Amino acid sequence: MMEQRNTVSWDPNRIILQLMVSSIALLLGDYIMDSVRFEKPWVAVVTAIVLALLNVFVKPLLVLLTLPATLFTLGLFLLVINAVIILLAREIVPGFFVDGFWNALLLSLLISLVNGLFGGNTRVRVHRNRNDDEFTV
Repeated sequence: MMEQRNTVSWDPNRIILQLMVSSIALLLGDYIMDSVRFEKPWVAVVTAIVLALLNVFVKPLLVLLTLPATLFTLGLFLLVINAVIILLAREIVPGFFVDGFWNALLLSLLISLVNGLFGGNTRVRVHRNRNDDEFTV
């Protein structure tokens, strides 16, 4: 018998759903907070993509480098790391504006709240009918 390996599966539906939820969270931050602005609504989608890439590639390095501070603060320093990631995205994405560190921290809390409520536990399933070749979502 062949041995099965635990591999990471990249579900494109789930990735698109997460990007949509993050974009909506960013637009909600633009609506609620005067210190967060997007020149155009599509800039929020670009910002969500950049934030996702920064969270994949930069955040693990920041977490590793700041592990003592994270342990000492019982994980609260991760909020600071999230704010730094948002400030990095502000520098990368033209048309995305956040006024200062504390506003980036508030935006990161809002994004975490919206992602936790709507994106974290949502699963996309595709059901196939047995009688025909139609797919329903």
